[in-house]
Amino acid sequence: MEEQVLAGIRVLDFGRYIAGPFCGAMLADFGAEVIRVERLAGSEDRYMMPVGAGAGANFLHLGRNKKGMTLNPMKAEGQAVLKRLVPTVDVVIANLPLPTLQAMQIDYDSLKAIKPDIILTMVSAFGIDGPYSERVGFDTLGQAMSGAMYMTGDDDMPRRSVAPYVDFGTALLSAFGTMAALRERDKTGRGQLVESSLFSTAMTFMNAHHIEQSVLDLNRPPMGNRGATAAPVDCFKTRDGFIFVLAIGDPLFERWANLIGAEDWIDDPRFANDEARGNNADLICERMQGWCIQRTSEQALVELEAARIPGGPVNNLAEALDDPHVLARKLHQYVEYPGVDKLVPLMDTPVRLSVTPGGVRHRAPMLGEHTDQILADLGFSADEIKALHKQRAV
Repeated sequence: MEEQVLAGIRVLDFGRYIAGPFCGAMLADFGAEVIRVERLAGSEDRYMMPVGAGAGANFLHLGRNKKGMTLNPMKAEGQAVLKRLVPTVDVVIANLPLPTLQAMQIDYDSLKAIKPDIILTMVSAFGIDGPYSERVGFDTLGQAMSGAMYMTGDDDMPRRSVAPYVDFGTALLSAFGTMAALRERDKTGRGQLVESSLFSTAMTFMNAHHIEQSVLDLNRPPMGNRGATAAPVDCFKTRDGFIFVLAIGDPLFERWANLIGAEDWIDDPRFANDEARGNNADLICERMQGWCIQRTSEQALVELEAARIPGGPVNNLAEALDDPHVLARKLHQYVEYPGVDKLVPLMDTPVRLSVTPGGVRHRAPMLGEHTDQILADLGFSADEIKALHKQRAV
């Protein structure tokens, strides 16, 4: 078996919630040894969405392939552990405010003083400078402040995405930045600070909308499920559920019109291009809704696929888990976790390499599961480890 891409890379993960921990999970999936560092009582995200004793759904997902230790860097004894631990690692991940990092002495300057070629991957809500730099925040603030929540809403209320895409997007950008920094260190021996923020990610994902607004000054109203510059792009009710359909571009619109019996619309100037169709979305989507409501979701999707028009069911969570494509591609790895009554479906590494793939190798750690072993590997004696526990440093 080929050695994994990041074999030999060691990472300290001080992440919390999603953005930092998923960055660490991606590195771990590809072979890095990632040590998740938690408070003695456990990090907040360990207990979110509880599914068993001391096990939150989010932590089970994002803690896979990691070792776990507890540490209190605010104590002198904890700092002594940190100063022995940092020289053994290549990367530190932290999504904490800069003043907190400085107090814990895991800011870049402090870490570089211990290990000059260290890479610190720092995630924050708004970035390390600017008027919002001291603010705390979560994914949804990025959705709200970038304009995404406004555009996804309707006339009555803005709507957030329940999937925290800003968090996960920031994690992936952070992992990308970390890989780039590791590549630079391989070439020059230099470490560096990798800095990302939820707000920058949210603004990046909305940039095309910002460009359109800046250039054309359209002040688009909220779109809900509709497409801004194409139709039909919407969620449609069927006899037994909902489906989502997208016809973007002239060839797809022509196939759609032929499918539903609207051939006369193909040469209609009202529907001449995507922009025109977007401007007449009410008319187009009303016609599509009439077609869908006469069919079950399965019947509609079979006909759409035969015409090569993108469409899919609006699944609930149980249906998503049992989707035949999910099962066929083995997208979940089912693992045991102490205190959880059922096997846990962990989403496998979402990007696949043909020669050196990542993957889920083991479950998330129990609280402090590997603390003593990590300390012993650093040269602490059994008596010293007992003393550190007694001092509440670990």
